[in-house]
Amino acid sequence: MVKITIIGAGSVVFAKRLITDILSYPELAESNFSLTDINEERLKTAEKMANKLVEQNGGKASVQATLNRKEALTGADYVLNLIQVGMHESTLIDFEIPKKYGLKQTIADTLGVGGVFRALRTIPVMLEICRDMEEVCPEALLLNYTNPMAMLMLAIQKATPIKSIGLCHSVQNTADDLASYLNIPVEELDYKVAGINHMAWFLELKRNGTNLYPELFEAMEKPEIFKKDKVRFEMMRRLNYFVTESSEHMSEYTPYFIKREDLIQRFDIPIDEYVRRSEVNLERFEETKQKINKGESFPVEKSHEYGAPIIHAIETGSNLVVWGNVLNTDLITNLPNNSCVEVPCLVNKAGIQPCHVGDIPPHLAAMNMTNINVQQLTVEAVLTGNIDYVYQAVMLDPHTSSVLSLDEIWAMTSELLEGHKEHLPTFTSGRNLNQKVIVGQN
Repeated sequence: MVKITIIGAGSVVFAKRLITDILSYPELAESNFSLTDINEERLKTAEKMANKLVEQNGGKASVQATLNRKEALTGADYVLNLIQVGMHESTLIDFEIPKKYGLKQTIADTLGVGGVFRALRTIPVMLEICRDMEEVCPEALLLNYTNPMAMLMLAIQKATPIKSIGLCHSVQNTADDLASYLNIPVEELDYKVAGINHMAWFLELKRNGTNLYPELFEAMEKPEIFKKDKVRFEMMRRLNYFVTESSEHMSEYTPYFIKREDLIQRFDIPIDEYVRRSEVNLERFEETKQKINKGESFPVEKSHEYGAPIIHAIETGSNLVVWGNVLNTDLITNLPNNSCVEVPCLVNKAGIQPCHVGDIPPHLAAMNMTNINVQQLTVEAVLTGNIDYVYQAVMLDPHTSSVLSLDEIWAMTSELLEGHKEHLPTFTSGRNLNQKVIVGQN
């Protein structure tokens, strides 16, 4: 019986998806689920949900729930991380303060000033979790689903010995998208993908050995196809490769799309999209809670998340390939080793084995570096306590720097540091530690 701890189990909808996936494997049907969260109401809802799923699956698994994280982690074999530090309230701060300065965002969970501050409030908690794991389950595998993925995984894999992998669904989702644009079954696609999280590249796209990129460029010229994914198709037009993650994400990882209203309209960019999604998530939690309290059953639908297949592969010794976010150890040779990369990983009894990719096309590596610069500085801000790195990370962000002046960036960052102070680490050095910056003054 494997023990699977879910931290942030109060993210009930996503936790339900992962538990359903795990229980779909007969070899994992007797798993012991240990749930923890800092919100008691959400945790009780998650516990009821998990017990209902176990009941629907034959009742062989067991469920425990506790507000004590270390207790939940004790003896764990696998740890699934789903936390969101600050929840909806912090999301609103991430959007509203930059908006005062004229800086618009779509998702703000991976890069940009919103991604930087989400990382600043999440990395310390992730390192605390890893310290708990070192004490009570040092051999467990941490499977992280929380964003900003690259920044969190870089911090974890630089600062702790815990075995870990960052998991996303952008490769799977993009494969589905490409199959639909090409009007072929996704099972017939063969692809090679590498880069960084949310900016990995379909380096190869084939069907039965035939390159599909010429067909994809033809499909892009059809207005009904182009309008479904305008930003990513526009980037493919310029870079010759298709990128993972959606157009609403990609638009804020570059300086090209959100800096003017005419571009926002032309490329149908959904400003404040994550705020709307966050509000929907709150509604979905309430709906799920009501459904649980009524004793209703849940539809059993297997997702394409990697978590359950990874656990199954390690436990059974079967071979599996997933795309994971790991520390670059000469895996992508023209990206720095002090970065987190997304590459194919072999999984079996031996655990997670990232695969060597080599050089990616230089212009793609250059695009990745514009994001890696921000990721590295943000991680260093937390690990060193140097507050200057926070300002400099925002300063180097491609989207932010395309819209705001340096004075505006400094003032906005100061205001965000104040707005998020209850969730931020303690900074101990840097010229900006007590500096008040007024727009228009040096």
